[in-house]
Amino acid sequence: MTGAHPSIPPPPDLGRLRPRLPSPLQPVEDERFEQYGVSLLLKRDDLIHPELPGNKWRKLAPNLRTALAEGRSTLLTFGGAYSNHLRATAAAGRLLGLATVGVVRGAELADRPLNDSLAHCVANGMRLVFIDRATYRRKAEPEVTARLCARFDDAFVIPEGGSNAAAAAGCAELGRELRGAADVVAVACGTGGTLAGLAAGLAPEQRALGFPVLKGGFLDKEIERLQREAFGGRTGTWRLDDRFHCGGYAKVPEELDAFCADFGERHGLSVDRIYVGKMLHGLLTLASEGAFPRGTALAAVVTGTADQAVSSR
Repeated sequence: MTGAHPSIPPPPDLGRLRPRLPSPLQPVEDERFEQYGVSLLLKRDDLIHPELPGNKWRKLAPNLRTALAEGRSTLLTFGGAYSNHLRATAAAGRLLGLATVGVVRGAELADRPLNDSLAHCVANGMRLVFIDRATYRRKAEPEVTARLCARFDDAFVIPEGGSNAAAAAGCAELGRELRGAADVVAVACGTGGTLAGLAAGLAPEQRALGFPVLKGGFLDKEIERLQREAFGGRTGTWRLDDRFHCGGYAKVPEELDAFCADFGERHGLSVDRIYVGKMLHGLLTLASEGAFPRGTALAAVVTGTADQAVSSR
């Protein structure tokens, strides 16, 4: 048959993992936002998959398809001692029958009892490799990556946080799901891959707003790099607000903890303090500052809940 290529297998199907897509979009009534003339919707990406929630699914899925299409048997990735990404990758490997290797920042951790997060990775079959912090900072250098991969046959490398061009392309679907639903779409940012894709998928009249959870002010360039690699250049209307990291990753001051507890009681949501809580607190602060014209519809992406996270405390 002309044009047929029977020797080329179809793209790997991850449907057997049964993701819930598109994720639900839930309007919430909150007088704290309404007093400033803005409405709030929650994009419940945390409901996509119980073990690969939110942006973890959206960033990992295209990488998993590539690894399966190439016939790889091992996933190798990177993260800190409390990395949500490591846990999600370990779970994906177990579900798909792939071996997983987690390269963990901090050689000193090798001699300590595993925390709950890393123990969760091991329970899902992940092999942990601890490296010193100086080497970890060089993890993207070809010689460092090659040295690590040489220890594991057929390893498919996924970067820290899962953020690469494929992940950004996967997160563009999040933006497409939200077209016409809100004027501004907000998301918490770790490595920037979700915002890079989200902004690309939104309609031209929509804006994406990112709330970094790490201090340092380095994400603008990283998001632009991801967009160049995934889409050929900066695309979509987006910006970052660096004021709401609360001192850095996993820093949860009493004010934020109280805000998250109150939001959870109001709306029946187990608010993740590390990412989602900082975004929601940032949105309310911006509303109080008059950053959004009256009548603005805000959509907040819930990338995960406190119930889905292994406690870092």
